[in-house]
Amino acid sequence: MQCSHVHFPLTIRNVQTRSQFQNIDEEMRGPKITANIAQKKLNPEATKKAKADKSVAKKEKASKKNPGAPKRPPSAFFVFMEEFRKEYKENFPDNKSVSIVAKEGGVKWKAMSDSEKAPYVEKAAVKKAEYGIVLKQFNHDLNENSKEKSGSTSKSSSDSHDDVEQEASS
Repeated sequence: MQCSHVHFPLTIRNVQTRSQFQNIDEEMRGPKITANIAQKKLNPEATKKAKADKSVAKKEKASKKNPGAPKRPPSAFFVFMEEFRKEYKENFPDNKSVSIVAKEGGVKWKAMSDSEKAPYVEKAAVKKAEYGIVLKQFNHDLNENSKEKSGSTSKSSSDSHDDVEQEASS
């Protein structure tokens, strides 16, 4: 049986081009970092600190969310899933598994054509537009409230300057 690969004779030119390709290959790969990986595995305290830093960062990010802010609108798929869940529960009342319903919904969504998805896309677009209006209003109200609080709770700079002068003169 003969090999289908084409073999070139081992000449000086072939050896040079092969070494050039190997050099390029090594340059593209970059330096080996196996020593750093080994150190990370050996130092459990560093990994604990890194995990702690990540959890603190997650808590800070979560705390930045305003609980009074409007919820983001559902995508077309989630609009579809709202209706699909109702239909599925009517057809299969004995099924209590959420994962099975989600899998079936995903399969049906993938099988749908763009024209079948169009009503859900339109509903999602309407909800997104409504969300944009509500969000603008919410941000406007939030900015007004923060301006009122900062203006009424703190003294102006001239008032505080007058207080300092009175204390210095007495």
